[in-house]
Amino acid sequence: MKHLFTPYEMKSLSLKNRVVMPPMCQYSVTAKDGIANDWHYAHYVSRAVGGAGLIIIEMTDVEPDGRITDYDLGLWSDDHIPALARIVDAVHQHGAKIGIQIAHAGRKAEDAELPVAPSAIPFDENSKTPRALTTEEVEQMVEKFRLAVRRAVQAGVDTIEIHGAHGYLIHQFVSPLTNKRNDKYGQDRTLFGKEVIKAAKSEMPDHMPLIMRISAREYVEGGYGINESIAFAKEFKEAGVDLFHISAGGEGQIAAAGRPGTHAGYQVPLARAIREALDIPVIAVGRLDDPALANSVIGNEDADLVAVGRGMLRNPYWALEAATVLHKEINPPRQYERGFARG
Repeated sequence: MKHLFTPYEMKSLSLKNRVVMPPMCQYSVTAKDGIANDWHYAHYVSRAVGGAGLIIIEMTDVEPDGRITDYDLGLWSDDHIPALARIVDAVHQHGAKIGIQIAHAGRKAEDAELPVAPSAIPFDENSKTPRALTTEEVEQMVEKFRLAVRRAVQAGVDTIEIHGAHGYLIHQFVSPLTNKRNDKYGQDRTLFGKEVIKAAKSEMPDHMPLIMRISAREYVEGGYGINESIAFAKEFKEAGVDLFHISAGGEGQIAAAGRPGTHAGYQVPLARAIREALDIPVIAVGRLDDPALANSVIGNEDADLVAVGRGMLRNPYWALEAATVLHKEINPPRQYERGFARG
C-alpha cells in the first residue's frame, strides 16, 4: 500500500517521498528588487535538509507590478536567475527536488500604483480599482509568463507550477465574478490560462512536468463550484497540465481564516474529485499538518502528493519527524542521525 514515504515519479520528476512544501510568500523586506536573498536560501534549503521530497518556491512574478507586495520574488529579468540557481543547487545537494510557482497577482497587487485585471473590479472596498487589460496587453502577458518560465528552467528547477488559484490573475480570468470582458478572453474564460500553459510548455523540456494550482471552489455567492472547476481543469489538462495542485477560495471576501470552516483536511474532497474526474495526479493541501492525516490522504488514494504549508513554516524538519511518528524508514543527514534514532 502506498504511503507518505513511498517514492513518486512523474516524467523526469523522481521524488523520494510524497511530502511537498507548497509555495508560501515570505514578504522579505530585503527582496525589494525581486531577487532571492540569504533568507530565501536558508528557508528553502533547510526544508530540503528536513526531508521534504518536493519544495516549490513561493509565488514568483512575471513583472514588478505583478507582485502581491514589493517584497516578493520576481522572474522578469535575467538578473533573477543566479540567486535562484544557487538555491536550486543547494536543495539538490540535500536530496530534494525543487519547483517554482510562476504568477501575476492581477488586481491583488497591493503595492502597484494601478493594478491590472481582466475587468475594472476591485477586490474589496479597501483595494484599488484595477485597470482592465486590453486584448493586446493580455497577449503580451502570456509572453511575460513564457519568458519567466524560460528563466526558471535556466535556473535548473525540476518542475514549474503555474498559479491559477487564490484570486490572482489567471483565476481572475476564469472566475465569472471578475471576468466581465467582451473579447475572446471573456468569451472563453479559460483562454488566458490555456495560452499561459502552452507558452510554459514551449519553454520546458518534454520530460519536465507542469503543475497548475487551481481553486476548485469559490466560497461566495455567484462563484463557481466543483463541477465548474472540473470542466475548466479538463481544458487546462488538454492544454498541457500534468498535475493539479488543488486549493480553494480566493475571490470575494474569502480567506483561510474565514469561509469555509477550515477543519483538518477540508480541501481533500476537492482534490479527490478532480483526480477521479480527470484521471490525473493531484497534490492535496489545506490543514494536513498531522502526519497520520497526511499519510491517510495517500493511503486512501485521495491524492498523489500532500502539501504541508504552515506545518513546515513552524518546523523545517516536519518530514523527518513525520516519518519517525509513522515508523517509516528515513535517512536524515548524518549530522542529525542521533536526533531521529529509534529505540
